[in-house]
Amino acid sequence: MPELPEVEVTRLSFADRIAGAQIQAVRLGKPLRWPLGCNPQGLVGHRIEAVRRRGKYLLIDLAPQGLLLMHLGMSGSVVFDDFLPPPGRHDHFELQTSHGTLRLNDPRRFGAVVYATHEDDAVARKLLGRLGVEPLGEGFDLADFQRALKARQTAIKQVLLAGEVVVGVGNIYASEALFMAGIRPTVRACQISRARAARLHAAIREVLAEAVRQGGSTLRDFSNALGETGHFQLGAQVYDRQGLPCRVCEAPIKRVVQQQRSTYYCPRCQTF
Repeated sequence: MPELPEVEVTRLSFADRIAGAQIQAVRLGKPLRWPLGCNPQGLVGHRIEAVRRRGKYLLIDLAPQGLLLMHLGMSGSVVFDDFLPPPGRHDHFELQTSHGTLRLNDPRRFGAVVYATHEDDAVARKLLGRLGVEPLGEGFDLADFQRALKARQTAIKQVLLAGEVVVGVGNIYASEALFMAGIRPTVRACQISRARAARLHAAIREVLAEAVRQGGSTLRDFSNALGETGHFQLGAQVYDRQGLPCRVCEAPIKRVVQQQRSTYYCPRCQTF
């Protein structure tokens, strides 16, 4: 599943190029997770002002009004180019603009493109309202993070994946951040000391920022809007390395399953 770094890398790969473009046509393929929520032809003539990100959502600001919320689902990706081949069976949404064509490809159709009149309307609030703070923004306050962990009884890995304390720390990045902080993924969040929480806070920032710098992670078929793949997974410390020696202490990396998600950790480096 594309996580925060992959969505941010995708945004960076086309946001500047599409800014200021006028929508000339809209094409819908097979239905996605949720309906568009407006007449597609009603978008024709709108101008794309900017592309932002909130968690794993791309927010496409329109003028004179409106907002498209795009989610890549489990296997989605977008491409933006002047010349694209005819749409294929997995191409489910397309914006033809004066600067090029933006196309969403999603083989599993868990993604979505939803129209909202603005970010505060009911449609947008339903999708964005419960998201935690952005880990790479100034709002990711250490004291707030520490208090939020103390209030939760569940395993710290599950708290991170839930996205209500901090948004966008997906499976691979949660495993890597917990390794960096020396915290075992099964420990309850409320048991983590303030010092350990501070290490985790810093590790989340560092891991996600490095993932963005490396173009995200391409575990199966992720690529950004330019068709470029990510490389973060090549240097992962623990993720998908079950049985291999830890890069720090050489102990075999272990794997456990938490709520049907694989978690990887070093039993020697992650002692708490």
